[in-house]
Amino acid sequence: MKALRRVGSVVVAAGLVVGLGGPVEAVTGGAVRVNQLGYGAFDGKSAYVLSQGAVTGKSFRVVDSRGRSVLSGRVGAELGEWNAKYKHVSAVDLSRLWVPGTYRVEVPGVASSPEFVVRADGDGLATSAKDKAVNFFTEQRDGTDVVPGSLDRKPSHLTDLAAQVYETPTFVNPDTDQTVGELQRVGGPVDVEGGWYDAGDYLKFTHIAAYSESLLWASARDARRPDRKVTNEARHGLKWLDKMWDEKSKTLYIQVGVGTGNAEGTFIGDHDIWRLPEADDHLTDPSERHLRNRPVFRAAAPGEPISPNLAGRTAAAFALAAQVEARTDRKLARKHLETAAQIFAQAKTTNVGQLVTSLPFAFYPESAWRDDLELGAAELALAAQRLGDPRAAGWVRQASYWAGQYLEHEAGGDTLNLYDVSALAHADLIRAARSDRALVAQLSADLRAQLAIGTARAAQDPFRAGAQYDNFDAVPHTFGLAATARLYRQVTGDRQYDTFGAQQLDWAFGANAWGVSFMVGVGSNAGRCPHHQIGNILGRQVVGAVVNGPNSAALFEDGLGDGMDGMNPCPANGIDQYEEFTGRGSRYVDDVRSWQASEPADDFAAIAVYALTR
Repeated sequence: MKALRRVGSVVVAAGLVVGLGGPVEAVTGGAVRVNQLGYGAFDGKSAYVLSQGAVTGKSFRVVDSRGRSVLSGRVGAELGEWNAKYKHVSAVDLSRLWVPGTYRVEVPGVASSPEFVVRADGDGLATSAKDKAVNFFTEQRDGTDVVPGSLDRKPSHLTDLAAQVYETPTFVNPDTDQTVGELQRVGGPVDVEGGWYDAGDYLKFTHIAAYSESLLWASARDARRPDRKVTNEARHGLKWLDKMWDEKSKTLYIQVGVGTGNAEGTFIGDHDIWRLPEADDHLTDPSERHLRNRPVFRAAAPGEPISPNLAGRTAAAFALAAQVEARTDRKLARKHLETAAQIFAQAKTTNVGQLVTSLPFAFYPESAWRDDLELGAAELALAAQRLGDPRAAGWVRQASYWAGQYLEHEAGGDTLNLYDVSALAHADLIRAARSDRALVAQLSADLRAQLAIGTARAAQDPFRAGAQYDNFDAVPHTFGLAATARLYRQVTGDRQYDTFGAQQLDWAFGANAWGVSFMVGVGSNAGRCPHHQIGNILGRQVVGAVVNGPNSAALFEDGLGDGMDGMNPCPANGIDQYEEFTGRGSRYVDDVRSWQASEPADDFAAIAVYALTR
């Protein structure tokens, strides 16, 4: 793999800083962080100065692409300490920068920012990033219907057309995906070809696909103008999700592939070797049999109740598809509605116990499920209303019941993400039951409560981040908060969280301590080394991939390891260029070995698509 270089970063040499518009006075001791996606001309614009010494009251200026000064002012108040080296973070207000163009912020004696754009159409910036996130799904396609794209994708896992079904395996312990003994076949063949890979590996999960599908279809529905890119990709995913539901036997299949081989060493799994996906169809070693012919697993035995989280979100995906397809093909929309109703009716709602997500459960340890049932019923109700189906009122009642159960048992600890879809469920139930003022007030209050979780964190964070970036999924939680701010405005008309939502997008696209855009291909300093097999092997950008982002610094205490056979070192020199910005218990590492921070995933891209929908 060729050595990767930072593009658009400040380069210090011979006492000069070389940036846009030629050399300027040498600067030391800090950095200026901006939203590298850019800003709308009439939107609020916040930038941040990260520095070793105090800079409040120092002058700053904004220069255009020709080096001409177009705006000047004073650095604002301090917002807090970041780490022992960078004890000062201060605000820079760029709201008076209205004229479209390409700019850079300079704070003499401190730092110069990467370039950023201002556009008259701020929504156009969001749409450009959304299109890149949709592109990531296209690059993640499996099966026969792949698009070559920038990763030169080829058909893969064609044996999924006739896959065998296996019993839930026993694992060595709850925290590992290593199995004990041989897999026990219970059925098949079944056609599970197609769909998307879940993340940087080649497993496929119903739990993740149903969530991603729901968000893609919600984006297609909520966009001000028809979005063919989103709709086409959502249709591709739904085709596979439909295969994972066997209507005749009432069986929901939940996973294609097995993570790691067994303890006895008689077979290996997906995570044991680093390779291109099309290689699996040509493997011949007996130990590779479950890579060549991938196992399929069920949520429950045929006809048995299905874990409610899976039933709710899978039903929601089909019901949202019905809402969109009803615009042009009511027959297809009714088919999707019936599929959604069948799956929803199969939900297990008593003696639920541990939820079913993936094998092992530790991959995706979900605990909330009433939000999924609220979402499923709300989307069924909206689809039925659109199609004139008399069952709509019954589904509104069911959604209202599960909303109440969620508020009683599960509310108060999380915000919109893979593990809690209540924000979308609440907003759509409000749309389905607007005449019920008491219910609308109750659901609106919980949306405010979820936003209050984010705003309380942001008030204590120097970069106004509303997510916990010393934990997993900081970036998708950030996009979830931005999406929730928009949902709240849409269903209540209250704009009090608009600025907060914009600040979350600023953070995700570079206005953070590391100065990194967490969507590959967006901004001058996006992640370069995602934990993604295809991109790494080919040495190409995985455009639109959204990575986990910063995570707990404790996860990296034992180092990153030596990598896997076939993995190209990235960065080539193995140096962590962001180590000095480790702070507040969090660390970001842009390294292919750093799956904790740099692995992209479908659910990350899906919530970004929805947050960026205009």
